Parts: sequence; structure tokens; C-alpha cells
Amino acid sequence: MAADLDVANLFVIGGATLAIPILAFIASFLLWPSALIKVYYWYWRRTLGLQVRYADCGGYRFCFSCRGKPGMRPSILMLHGFSAHKDTWLTLVKYLPKHLHIVCVDMPGHEGTSRTNTEDYSIQGQVRRIHQFVETIRLSRKPFHLVGTSMGGNVAGVYAACYPSEICSMTLICPDGIRHPCETKFDNHLQDLEHSNYTLNIPLIPTTPEEMEDMFRLCSHVRFKIPQQILQGLVDVRQPHNTFYQDVFMEIVGEESRYALHDHLHLIAAPLQVIWGKKDQVVDVSGAAVIADVLPGCRVDLLENCGHSVVMERPCRTAKLLLEFIILQQGAKAGTKKST
Repeated sequence: MAADLDVANLFVIGGATLAIPILAFIASFLLWPSALIKVYYWYWRRTLGLQVRYADCGGYRFCFSCRGKPGMRPSILMLHGFSAHKDTWLTLVKYLPKHLHIVCVDMPGHEGTSRTNTEDYSIQGQVRRIHQFVETIRLSRKPFHLVGTSMGGNVAGVYAACYPSEICSMTLICPDGIRHPCETKFDNHLQDLEHSNYTLNIPLIPTTPEEMEDMFRLCSHVRFKIPQQILQGLVDVRQPHNTFYQDVFMEIVGEESRYALHDHLHLIAAPLQVIWGKKDQVVDVSGAAVIADVLPGCRVDLLENCGHSVVMERPCRTAKLLLEFIILQQGAKAGTKKST
């Protein structure tokens, strides 16, 4: 009887021990979904071996995550898109070899990087700040591979044009900043915004769970089933930064920035890879052909059944294409050295 009681007590204690984290998770999911989202990113960074670090330069602070050390392969610097953050790349990093040196930085004003004034939010302003970051962490001691998506692709392309000696090769994923011949659903939204003098809601700055869901439908061809609580959590995380996002948006759609990549294409000397989702509703896939016309030596990889959020929709395929391109370029350079 005593033994049975002990066993029963063990089950009670064990059940209570398990119940506490389970109840905590449920409470977080229902009451504080934004906190759960932050824990989610922390968990995945830790699982993937990414460390969050800071780099200070003249009173300006950059926040970035990194993994690995510089080695035989070039370091990889990743620039995220509008209103995103360094953790955008987690799904992609998951499929990249752990020995690669990877750096994912929060773009100017985003997440943990200093927020200053609108001069830093134009494409040229962001290029200057990213160059400051590269110099601060001494990433350019050896030419590196630059990756940019959406707004980050616009910045990456202009960066490569302005600082060609620092870039050994580059990958642009659905880059903004191209005069593409075909209009998208987002282009129609943008025209409506301009006609309303920007009094309408900006589709990329959601303020409710319903608008958040609409943004996912706009940016992703793949339909993800996201619980209402998580949508609310994502809104809560972004809400305090919406005024900043509006300032950035107005800068990057302004005359100086909107087609900055297109205007700098002829100055890009580094080997270029373009990856684009064929179902992109934000920046039309016809932009890939525009880039190839100006830079006929570039490699173009178009992904079937994929929208604008390539890194989220096709992380494994994107990582494979990226790695293949880097290895190909390294092989080509090795062959050139041998022939000379």
C-alpha cells in the first residue's frame, strides 16, 4: 500500500512538474503571444548556433547575429527586407553548412540597430550605414558574398555598385528597386496610396490581425495556417514601430530610392545570382529579365509556386541554390588563378 502510494505521489509530482511548463505555454499563447514569438526566435537562434552581437561606431549601434568564422569560403552578409529583422534568415541558415561564416544584420533603424533620422532610411543612406557596419566588424578584410532580399536586395545591389572591391559575389532575392514592365497587386496598392496622398493604410504595415493575414497573402504564394493569437502577437510586436516603418516606407518609395538598384545595375561588377518567386505579387518576376538584360552574365533562378517571401516559402531550395552559386564562383576563381 505504501509503495502504491509512493508511485501515486510520483505520478502526481511528475504530472504537476509537466503541467507547469504546459500551462505556462498555453498562457503565453493566449495572453502574451508577442512574448512567445520572441522566445521562438531566441530558441531557433540558439538551436542553429547563431550568436547575437553588437557593433558600436561613433555613437551608432548595429545589432547582428553570426555563426562560424572566416575560412576558405567567403563570409556571407545577409540584408533583410522592409520592416523585417535579422531573424528573417533563420529558415535559410538552417540549411547552410555550419562551417560557413554567416552575418545577419538588422538594417538601419530596424530591431536592435540604432534609429536616427530619415537620411539613414533612403537606399543610399542604408548603403552608407551598412558600409559603416562592414568596416566596424572588419568584414571586408576579404571580399565577401552579399545577399539581399526585397528592400535589402535594393540596398545590396547599390552597395555592390558603390564598393565593388569588397564583394566577391552577390545574390539578390526578389529585389526591390527595378523598373519591371509588369504591374503587381502591390503596384496597384501603391498607386491607390499615391492618389490618396498616402492617407490609406499601407499593406506592408498591418495594424490588426486581419491586416496581418492580408499581408501574408500578399507576400506569400504558399498559404500558411497561422493561429489568430500568433497573428495578434505579430501585430503587437510591430505596433510600437509602425511610425518608423511609415518613415522608411516613404523614403524607399521616394524618387531617389524607388529605382536605385536599376540605376546602379551597370556599375555592378561582381558575379550575380538572381532568385525570384514566379508568383511574386509585390515585385514582379519580370524584373529578373530586366536585370539579365543589363547584366547578361548573371545567373537567374526562378522558383515555381513561390511568392515574394522566398526565404520563408522555399528555404531549402534557396539555400541549395545559394551554396551552389558560391561554390561555382570559388571554383571559377581557382581555375583563373591556375591558368595565370
